[in-house]
Amino acid sequence: MKRATVVSGLLILLGLPCAAETPAELAYMDISELQDLMNEGTLTSVELVSYSMQRIAEIDKAGPELGAVIELNPDAFVLAAELDQERKQSGPRGLLHGIPLLLKANIDTADNLETTAGSLALRGHRAPDDAFHVQALRDAGAVILGKTNLSEWANFRGSKSSSGWSSIGGQTRNPYSLDRNPCGSSSGSGVAVAAGLVTVAIGTETDGSVVCPAGANGIVGIKPTVGLVSRDGIIPIAHTQDTAGPMARSVRDAAILLTAIARKDANDAAATGHPGPTDYAADLDADSLEGRRIGVWRGYYGAGESPDVAAIFDEVVAMIGQLGATVVDPVEMDVPEEAYDAEYEVLLYEFKTDLNRYLAASEVDPSADTLAELIEFNRANADTVMPWFGQQDFEKAEAKGPLSDPAYLEALENSHIQVAKIIDSLFESHGLDAVIAPTNGPCWVTDWVNGDSFSLSSSSPAAISGYPAITIPMGEIHGLPVGITLMGTPYSEKKLIELAYALEQKLQARRNPGFRESLAAAP
Repeated sequence: MKRATVVSGLLILLGLPCAAETPAELAYMDISELQDLMNEGTLTSVELVSYSMQRIAEIDKAGPELGAVIELNPDAFVLAAELDQERKQSGPRGLLHGIPLLLKANIDTADNLETTAGSLALRGHRAPDDAFHVQALRDAGAVILGKTNLSEWANFRGSKSSSGWSSIGGQTRNPYSLDRNPCGSSSGSGVAVAAGLVTVAIGTETDGSVVCPAGANGIVGIKPTVGLVSRDGIIPIAHTQDTAGPMARSVRDAAILLTAIARKDANDAAATGHPGPTDYAADLDADSLEGRRIGVWRGYYGAGESPDVAAIFDEVVAMIGQLGATVVDPVEMDVPEEAYDAEYEVLLYEFKTDLNRYLAASEVDPSADTLAELIEFNRANADTVMPWFGQQDFEKAEAKGPLSDPAYLEALENSHIQVAKIIDSLFESHGLDAVIAPTNGPCWVTDWVNGDSFSLSSSSPAAISGYPAITIPMGEIHGLPVGITLMGTPYSEKKLIELAYALEQKLQARRNPGFRESLAAAP
């Protein structure tokens, strides 16, 4: 029996609505619309949770079989019922009250959900406490519905990997063309939001892992300044660049989610410049580009390789000028090639140190509580863990020494510190409010043999420096979404969101996915 049928039967036994009893458009409603229905008493959080669960059963596990969700929270209905009762008694806590959302499977939750990074080596691992930002979500009244699939170990295990593949979750598929890749590593979170399984989700990024799946799946993704959202409780790659970030179908919803999770963590060393509580969804105005100075970066990775992307981008650049902004085109972001090599060196060093620290503190199975033991586990279970690609990143990281090594300190200076200076100088010299570039090209056909085939990317400068970036949909090529990224200086999220909102309102570029088997298939 298919899981969709089992779930439908369970909902009936519980007296909960099946999808057929709930308006289909509920899948693509935004947070404010859902709150209006719940405040009117025509929708409850329990009904919304049951709707999401059935949609996951029918679209993610059956139907197109997107493979976006690894695990559902068995306590979700209880949590939703408690929040419904609270709403009746004292009103909602805020805009996230009773809203179900999904978390990437490398984020800690102190409940019945596992935190595995998609790896069989961590199957059964339950974190001892919530990640700092997960507790903030609970405090805001959100319902943790489950965990999403990802590129295993957030795409830091081996070369020739396939984004969106993990040994626990298998391959996540792009809902716009099922044979295409969803990009990664927050692939499950991006697909779940794009396909209307949930309204919002949380991803994580080290370099491109929020913005690329957001761009490839036609949604909004925010990569915050490192430290704005606590790094606590995220299975790490590298503390210099790691952050959690919102993924949503609109700038406003992403801003609502960021407002909840951007709580200062006094124990996070990166939070020293934290602006404190901020309502990122306030004061959004379609005229926010007027009088702003926007730099156009044309030196992104893969520039010139996709004329279709360049043509759409040029149209958007012209539109920004029409909306009253001063466009500085082009601006030179002269990141030396050595900085990208130095970035990888930093990631290798920090991955070994940070992951060993996480494993030691997280009560994982004793047979997999160091990077060295994970490497041995993967070797012993290669048929199931490494059927398509290896663990070169793991092995290179294990060979590194401590963070006091001169080689690490030099790499940090030549990547993180140098790139931050380059961006600061660029913004200061031109008086810029943001820099824009295409986020992604049309996604490639998933290939487990040869791995990913990225055509273009603009994520690295913001990622290496730890600076913020937001991507929104800017159009489609043969029905495949492409996005535009706005980059800023530290803690400029409020400004970037306002600018992105104004551009989003003009573009209106997002389209719901059609779940085609391939581009050649009928929609």
